[in-house]
Amino acid sequence: METYQVNQNGYYGEFGGAYIPEILHRCVEELRINYRKVIDDPNFQQEFHQLLKDYVGRPSPLYLAKRLSELYGCKIYLKREDLNHTGAHKINNAIGQILLAKRMGKSRIIAETGAGQHGVATATVCALMNLECVVYMGKTDVERQHANVQKMEMLGARVVPVTSGNMTLKDATNEAIRDWCCHPADTYYVIGSTVGPHPYPDMVARLQSVISQEIKQQLLEKEGRDYPDYLMACVGGGSNAAGTIYHYLDDLRVKIVLAEAGGLGITTGKSAATIHLGRKGVIHGSKTLVIQNEDGQIEEPYSISAGLDYPGIGPMHANLAKTRRAQILAINDDEALEAAFLLTRLEGIIPALESAHALGALPKMKFKPDDVVVLTVSGRGDKDMDTYIKYKNQH
Repeated sequence: METYQVNQNGYYGEFGGAYIPEILHRCVEELRINYRKVIDDPNFQQEFHQLLKDYVGRPSPLYLAKRLSELYGCKIYLKREDLNHTGAHKINNAIGQILLAKRMGKSRIIAETGAGQHGVATATVCALMNLECVVYMGKTDVERQHANVQKMEMLGARVVPVTSGNMTLKDATNEAIRDWCCHPADTYYVIGSTVGPHPYPDMVARLQSVISQEIKQQLLEKEGRDYPDYLMACVGGGSNAAGTIYHYLDDLRVKIVLAEAGGLGITTGKSAATIHLGRKGVIHGSKTLVIQNEDGQIEEPYSISAGLDYPGIGPMHANLAKTRRAQILAINDDEALEAAFLLTRLEGIIPALESAHALGALPKMKFKPDDVVVLTVSGRGDKDMDTYIKYKNQH
């Protein structure tokens, strides 16, 4: 039977691996050797789950969205990651990796962030655990996600605006990797998504898999069976999607639908739909699909959502697309914005712009009346209010 999990060399099918400069070889190797030992240790698990329960507020609810279900003619449950402490799924991974960093004797934490949610989560856990924290963030994102920058600074992190490239997530990641090269001994790099060299994609997926673990238990209570017909999530680097589908990867009864950022449209040159537009390449230490020109230079992606404008994609998702295990839809800016307002009016839930891309996929689906759909609302929309209000005023 085909498995969609990672193999021992860090590959999902032909995607993944660790393509790294010599100077980082020791750091990444140290991590690879230790991460499973630490994560699988009962003491780690106990501390991790205790914090998820008492600090993050898990399990996050699985909410039957009645009016949304009526509209689309099926049963739609929303997995409410927006209700976590710090407002998104990112905190699950930040707690896990920083507990790991402490066990590995690291005293300084660095991170990259796009929308700022991973940065806020990392700064939050560093405050909790009394660790130095530096967050790299593209200058463009610093401007459009100002509230999150203020939160990180209040939490004691140093936010470094990055002015190379188009000053977004890719560029912030480049800077974080440079920092790590210069301070390999005491520094731990917390990657926020299922990207980067092995073991990061697998480690982030495992830490986020608490989402699908809860979905199984919650569906059993609500539906008398532990699997849905459809799982839906937005995908940029792919961590909330990986967490949502993790325990269902090899369960072929479950259809997986992932929404990537179409931007202004996949033919416009202003898009971040990596699976639609990308070709095989290496980005940030991983072999995956990358938006690139004929010469293999990485193209600048575009999305209205700061959390989805990444020119690569996690290797897990590249493999799911290639093997057709997942259906990938490109959702344009205006479709996502419309979907955000629709959810807000129908259910009183203001989603993050990222999550709105998953909601934007609903009208493209053909559901049957008895279909059970679980869609992950990966974050809340507080950080996107400026964008929402601007859109509302224009329409």
